[in-house]
Amino acid sequence: MHLVEELIQSNKNFTAEKYTAKDFSSDQDVRWCPGCGDYSILAQVQRVMPELGIPKHNLVFVSGIGCSSRFPYYMDTYGFHGIHGRATAIATGLKIARPDLTVWVATGDGDGLSIGGNHFIHVCRRNVNMKVILFNNQIYGLTKGQYSPTSEFGKVTKSSPQGTVDQPFNPTLLALGAEASFVARTLDRDPKHLQSVIRRAAEHQGTAFVEIYQNCNVFNDGAFFPFTEKETKDENVVYLEHGKPMVFGKQKDKGIKLEGFTPTVVSLSDGKYSVNDLIVHNENDTMLSFILARMSSIPNLPRPVGVFYKVQKPLYEVEIERQVQTAIQKNGEGDLEKLLNHGETWTIQ
Repeated sequence: MHLVEELIQSNKNFTAEKYTAKDFSSDQDVRWCPGCGDYSILAQVQRVMPELGIPKHNLVFVSGIGCSSRFPYYMDTYGFHGIHGRATAIATGLKIARPDLTVWVATGDGDGLSIGGNHFIHVCRRNVNMKVILFNNQIYGLTKGQYSPTSEFGKVTKSSPQGTVDQPFNPTLLALGAEASFVARTLDRDPKHLQSVIRRAAEHQGTAFVEIYQNCNVFNDGAFFPFTEKETKDENVVYLEHGKPMVFGKQKDKGIKLEGFTPTVVSLSDGKYSVNDLIVHNENDTMLSFILARMSSIPNLPRPVGVFYKVQKPLYEVEIERQVQTAIQKNGEGDLEKLLNHGETWTIQ
């Protein structure tokens, strides 16, 4: 039996304690600004953790730098507060060394998509079995209000007083393009939905990416209010449900229909269209996931939230271990001393 399989099997035989959300709250004072959306994300993650039945000593939260990256301090699990942008790289090394651990990454739009953008796309394509939750507030909050890779075109900030001329990343579209095997979006101000998406990500085997619209009430207040506030969200958000037609609106009287490859809003109340004409969401459909992710950049379309895409692929750490074991069977145990002194060597004098 390979090392990975042995470790996974040994953990299945471990009887986990029954936890509550409070058991995942550390003794550290939470130091985010009052009213920050990060509080909700932390609370929902802590509420979901007991349901997973994973012993706390097998849970690790890894972060980089930024407001979101204080996350490991507040989880009563193992944690690693890394360096800027390197959380997914650190988490990859950890997962290869200890594939039995359940590894989560907490990052922000600056940390994860600017400084850590390169690491992010490669962890997605490799399908390392980890969960990446990205707090997207479209601003650098910790450094007090510079534009980030997801800030909208024309955004006026301290670092773009004339308005940024950068085109923003669409994190969901980026993760899909990098071949992540699970891609989802949710909202900090919708705790029930946030919990359900965290739960789905936790169940996934492979790189699970979750974009969370998170309000920075100090430096970018209200960036997502059309999608999160009671008065407006019904008309501006469509919830994705596998196998169900895409219906939205306060009266559930609108839907999304495809015209060619272009999603279009249609009325369900004028008799011209019915739910049978609408897109039926399929989490396993690659092409559909790209169309839905692109809706964010088309004016007058509701913003999709939920699981965009989910498929199974070989796990990176399992394939690495398989290669190592195959090489040992073929060539025997390695000898580091022999390796360092084989072939051409020389002495510098």
